[in-house]
Amino acid sequence: MRPTLPEGQPPVFRTPVHGTVFGDRPARLAEVALGDPLILIPDPPMEDEPAVWVHLSGGDIVGHVPPEVSTWLSTWLYLRGRASATAVEVGGADVPSWKRLVIEITCTEPAGE
Repeated sequence: MRPTLPEGQPPVFRTPVHGTVFGDRPARLAEVALGDPLILIPDPPMEDEPAVWVHLSGGDIVGHVPPEVSTWLSTWLYLRGRASATAVEVGGADVPSWKRLVIEITCTEPAGE
């Protein structure tokens, strides 16, 4: 099955990253600079409400995209769609946790299909 973006969903968009305050994530967030590439990894497909997790290039988790994005983005990734993420806003403890990291996601179809 060929991946398709949901109707009205742009291939490039920005979203905040949620869950940046749990465990050692604040320390990991402090390592993120503007323009850093980040990795998007979905939960296994058997999850009822799969999340898409945001990781540093070394593998550490920073947080997850909001549920309203994870709902369709996880399906896109399961169907072999591609998505890359870049840090476009990075804030500290003075910024509400749900706005400390904003990423830009670019969705592309797999090469050769």
